[in-house]
Amino acid sequence: MRLFGTIERLNMKRIIFPLIVPFLLLGFVSSGVEDLLKVDVSINPRRLRRGQEGKVVLKFTVKEGIRVSSQPSFTIELEPSDELIFPKNFFSASDLEIEIKEEDGKEYLDLKEPIEIPFSVNMDAKRGNHTIGGKIKYFACSQEEGWCLKYASKFSSAFYTSVRIFQKKK
Repeated sequence: MRLFGTIERLNMKRIIFPLIVPFLLLGFVSSGVEDLLKVDVSINPRRLRRGQEGKVVLKFTVKEGIRVSSQPSFTIELEPSDELIFPKNFFSASDLEIEIKEEDGKEYLDLKEPIEIPFSVNMDAKRGNHTIGGKIKYFACSQEEGWCLKYASKFSSAFYTSVRIFQKKK
């Protein structure tokens, strides 16, 4: 009886172990991936009135030895917002006029300067605290190690809207 229990436990380990290992490895790999491109987002100004114009400001920190490829694509997608009106909800590197640099015959994006995406506040915006979110899709490459990885980084930032209407100065 005792021998049967031991054999059964060994069989369970053989079945469960191969199922768990890929998830553990995925955790180690993905924890390093998120560090490839860090995104800091802010709304300028943070306190807004109806009809006022502002900007979403994205600042990037790229991990040492990593380049963000200009091809096949670099896109910033904004989540729909009832409070903020954007010219569109999808921006490419060329839309944002991000400078392209070349190193060792390969092109990459120069993300040292902040990216600003303009918006205006909806005249029907609700008063209170809100959050704008989105994601950046990109290809991160390591020329030293010879790999590229397609990835998406999510971001969000808080802002406040009042019910007052913004009056432009004359």
